[in-house]
Amino acid sequence: MTNRICHIEIDDTGLPAPTPEIEQERKVAVFDLLEENSFAIPPRKGVDIPDGPYRLKLAIRDRRLVFDIATEDETKVGEFHLALGPFRQVVKDYFSICESYFDAVKKLPPSQIETIDMARRGIHDEGSRVLQERLDGKADVDKPTARRLFTLICVLHFGG
Repeated sequence: MTNRICHIEIDDTGLPAPTPEIEQERKVAVFDLLEENSFAIPPRKGVDIPDGPYRLKLAIRDRRLVFDIATEDETKVGEFHLALGPFRQVVKDYFSICESYFDAVKKLPPSQIETIDMARRGIHDEGSRVLQERLDGKADVDKPTARRLFTLICVLHFGG
């Protein structure tokens, strides 16, 4: 399949080092994303975009989320920037619930952990929905891809 991401790079230059939990979330999200994803760049202004697979570099620059996209052979396809504002609250909520989840796993019974995990998944779904809306017209992604990308945005957004 050509409409996919084949390589992902996280540029966290200038951001605090991630915590071990955040680093683990990042590794899992990258692995899952590369295993299975759907990512296409629609034509813009009547110009066809080269087919994928694509290399994606995610970064935060000037308080904006940057998607730098190239083909598998590293031919530049384009770059677009998304304001971080629409993500702030959902990312904050996500990290808050993740912290509760990580604490719960250490000391609470499975039924309480499951309740917290359901809330965590709900916030994660909301974040992926916001991402899909923000990507409209820039990149076409399915829900599972948006969920994994949202995780990466979280680790970039908060750094550590």
